Amino acid sequence: MEATEIIRCRGHPLVSAIHPTTFEITTDGNLTTHGHCIIGVYSDKGAAGLSAEFKRVLCDDGARLLTTLACGDILVTISSRGSAAMTLTHPTDLVWRKSTFVCGRTIGICSDHVAISLPRDLVSHLRGGEELTVTMTAMRPG
Repeated sequence: MEATEIIRCRGHPLVSAIHPTTFEITTDGNLTTHGHCIIGVYSDKGAAGLSAEFKRVLCDDGARLLTTLACGDILVTISSRGSAAMTLTHPTDLVWRKSTFVCGRTIGICSDHVAISLPRDLVSHLRGGEELTVTMTAMRPG
């Protein structure tokens, strides 16, 4: 089984991408100097807006999530896991985590990239307010 979601958002001059355990995109347009994990604002959907099919595939302990971040000429692929504990109910946010913590904002756990490990050239593009395309493909056996 496989399902894909494409989300568009923008960078912001205050993107710092220095959080050591997560990264996030949000539908909110405001970003403060305390938002160390936020890499994209004005997202066209949060967790609650994802399709039922995508949620069904991802919300399983055997699920894998491949996320591609595309901004300017930079492409970064993040590998994460899904979880049966995911609810994907948050109206504005999507969060990728290094840990296995799950809440309504969590889209991926055990992620191999978080804010601090993203390429700094990607972060530079995002600080310039460039568009970020987030392509997520959830996969699981069966």
